[in-house]
Amino acid sequence: MNKEVKDFLIEWGLDADSYSIDDMVNNFLSEMNKGLEKDGNSSLPMIPTFIGKGSPIVPGQNVIVIDAGGTNLRTCLVTFDDNLKPVISEFKKVSMPGIDKEVSAKEFFSVFANQVEHIIDKSDRIGFCFSYAATITEDNDGIPIVFSKEIKAPEVVGKKVGQSLLNELESRGHYVKNKRIAIVNDTVTTLLAGRAQGNVNYDGYVGFILGTGTNTAYLEDTSKIKKLNGSNLDQMVINVESGSFELLNGKIDELFIKSTKDPSTYHFEKKISGAYLGPMSSLVLHKAIEENVLSQAFKEKFEAIGDVNTTEMSHYLEMPFNKDYKLVKCVEDSDRDAENLWFLLEAIIKRAAKMTAANLASAVLKTEYGKNPLHPVCINADGTTFYKTEYLEKYTKYYLLQYLQEQNNRYVEFVRIENSPVIGAAIAALGLN
Repeated sequence: MNKEVKDFLIEWGLDADSYSIDDMVNNFLSEMNKGLEKDGNSSLPMIPTFIGKGSPIVPGQNVIVIDAGGTNLRTCLVTFDDNLKPVISEFKKVSMPGIDKEVSAKEFFSVFANQVEHIIDKSDRIGFCFSYAATITEDNDGIPIVFSKEIKAPEVVGKKVGQSLLNELESRGHYVKNKRIAIVNDTVTTLLAGRAQGNVNYDGYVGFILGTGTNTAYLEDTSKIKKLNGSNLDQMVINVESGSFELLNGKIDELFIKSTKDPSTYHFEKKISGAYLGPMSSLVLHKAIEENVLSQAFKEKFEAIGDVNTTEMSHYLEMPFNKDYKLVKCVEDSDRDAENLWFLLEAIIKRAAKMTAANLASAVLKTEYGKNPLHPVCINADGTTFYKTEYLEKYTKYYLLQYLQEQNNRYVEFVRIENSPVIGAAIAALGLN
């Protein structure tokens, strides 16, 4: 990397070497501990889920599953066979309401009812994976705190999600008195799927999402959850809502965060997740043009193609000579632009990976798990951004190996279980009393 790029990255707070993973982890752990206290005065909500390690799976029993993700709304029917393998049927998918325009609470729940109505009579158990910050009640319903990932549905905040859906279905003539709904976050479902489908020799479990948004869940000793009034569970899954972690912002972060829908929330998510890495990259490139790190010739071509998304910035790192890719066309006549562009985009990913590693290391170090290499902590990681964005998974594992294993003698193993949100939501619903 040449000096002009390095100086630019340092100036704007994008140089991964400028961030101490030890400092990030210490800050993360401090916020996690504060979030478990009675006053909960922390940037991390640390939401109790009233879900333990998970109940045994019941073969042959249908469960209706709703998966409200960052971009898509999926519904299906899940049944576990005699070998406890999930069988998914009646699958439907549409876009999440509130992505393109603001929607009312009535419009929001109408979309959900439309998607689940065709299977509502096939089970009285509903597992609802809700990928947004929500307070979980003791009856397993969820009350949204805030919408991240640019969803625009302010009327839904403060309303019980499960009860609101049942009310909408009842207004359409469906009998819902016997329906039981478990509202669970996507990281919680990912943790449950990892535990149910993974190796029995794992010591602990972490659920991790890095897609449109990001979040983490882990198992905490219930005695340490001071905000609880009490529970009959020895351990409980905690939804960290790690995307809301407050980390010192660089100059570029300050500018970028101001451009998002709600600049006051989810600052960590806006540094590392799929909804934001592309737009962040576009802003970085505009600043690099202003400071002559990229040429005026690049500027003309870049303005012609328009800003890029996360997939398009990743494409350049994957195949910087593929002329079908938008950014490649911007550097065809300049080796300097081509090289500087690569280092700029790689730096954004490298920084995101180091922050991701700090997040995951904190979830492991918060517990006593993973001290024996024969019994590592299982991290079930889900999300296309983590797996599909060039270098992100590789650099995350590199930083974790350095920090968690070599410096702290903790051991983890990553797994990738397909349809984790669906499987975990079904398991949560089967565990309802």
